[in-house]
Amino acid sequence: MNCDKMALLSHAYVDGELDLMQSLEVEQHLRDCAACHDVVARLRALRAALADPALYHRPRAGLLERVRASLQVPGRPTRSRRPVPWLPLAAAASLVLAAVLGWGLWYARISAEDHRAEQVVAAHVRSLLIEKHLLDVESSDMHTVKPWFTGKIDFAPPVRDLAAEGFELAGGRLDYVDNHKAASLVYRRDKHVISLLIWPAAEGHVAPRSLTRQGFHAVHWADGDLTYWAISDLNEEELARFAQLLR
Repeated sequence: MNCDKMALLSHAYVDGELDLMQSLEVEQHLRDCAACHDVVARLRALRAALADPALYHRPRAGLLERVRASLQVPGRPTRSRRPVPWLPLAAAASLVLAAVLGWGLWYARISAEDHRAEQVVAAHVRSLLIEKHLLDVESSDMHTVKPWFTGKIDFAPPVRDLAAEGFELAGGRLDYVDNHKAASLVYRRDKHVISLLIWPAAEGHVAPRSLTRQGFHAVHWADGDLTYWAISDLNEEELARFAQLLR
């Protein structure tokens, strides 16, 4: 991919409208091209800014009366106030507008989460497709895997040994998801690979949510100042059990 093609796809990429293979192609280009990476970062910042509720102003009480009073013609007798037929329509229009704005904010929030889900699934698939990308550090010893991340990220990912429960630690790698460096812990369940992506987030506690994207199952939750995404082609029940063991 070159920068001209990236320019055509950048908005669709930020909006989560590309398919998996296109997303992987774009992300490969972004890792190699600092200029395009900066463009995408600015687009994401703009998208987040437009979803800020502070942009939507609610008028103060009495504004309608003040506007009507300002429209009075000097010297013209003031007529008795009678109900204005269009007021119910104006009120209805205001309700519709409020509903549309509320829906827009909700959609922006949901779209952002869906886009993040696409990114974490793409990171998992990329690790399976690109040779030697699955593991940067290969070890089943959590005391080897956890220190490997020191100095590479600005947080300490919790590493658990779940071999006794049937989920063997295989190692870890670095990933980049949602404008964050992420720690990816890799576990194996029989012949299935599980990627557990972790990065800092100010979400507080978020209850687990399961979703499916492009044939892969994912479980997302947040605890404290870290957010977690577990992704695999493992069946939904076993992946949920894996996530439960980590919480």
